[in-house]
Amino acid sequence: MDLIPGYPNLALYLDEALLVVNKPAGLPTLVDGYHPDAPYLVGLLGEAYGRIWVVHRLDKDTSGVIAFARSELAHKELNTQFEQRQASKVYHALVIGQPDWDEKSIDLPLRPDGDRRHRTVIDHQMGKPAITRLRVLEGYGAFAMVEAIPLTGRTHQIRAHLAACGHPLVADRLYSRSGDTHSGSTPGTEPIQRLGLHARSLTLHHPLTDQIQSFEAPYPQDFSGALEQLRQSHKPE
Repeated sequence: MDLIPGYPNLALYLDEALLVVNKPAGLPTLVDGYHPDAPYLVGLLGEAYGRIWVVHRLDKDTSGVIAFARSELAHKELNTQFEQRQASKVYHALVIGQPDWDEKSIDLPLRPDGDRRHRTVIDHQMGKPAITRLRVLEGYGAFAMVEAIPLTGRTHQIRAHLAACGHPLVADRLYSRSGDTHSGSTPGTEPIQRLGLHARSLTLHHPLTDQIQSFEAPYPQDFSGALEQLRQSHKPE
């Protein structure tokens, strides 16, 4: 199913109704208004597989699993699932600092495009409800791997919620604050030089059969390399 030159192993699943791919970091989901001639995921997939319909999105620098519909009927069904929170997404996040909790649920309302930098901000008056469940998977001293499960689908939800609890994503220049900086987390010394976020898995009902299906996206090389580097440097003596 490798039909796109330069982007091998994209497709995780393909049938007449559903296309699931492992999006590379650095490739926007939709056309970039500032760089309309640059490659983008929907355009590449459309050339390779025919018309597709967007169901949800990932940030340009986020890697991992993303699903598309291949018919109007499938698009309608999948949209309903995402709107009604029937689809479940799991992210793996490399964050700055070592959380002092093992599990945490963040319930903070979010408002997109809420400041001069066009960030999603915490807003208790005008924000929309947003809940993210967090669980520490591994610790590496100045960094940690956290599982993040968004129960709502707000723009930049995971990035904003992690920053709000003092553990922004590695290499997140938009949401990191100077007060969040830990030893080893300055630009150029981070374990990964792009946003430390990977959409690890997606569970949904197949739009035609209604069968529950789960898809898992392997880590890309830069992400797995960062984990190996961190594990090697923090082996117990």
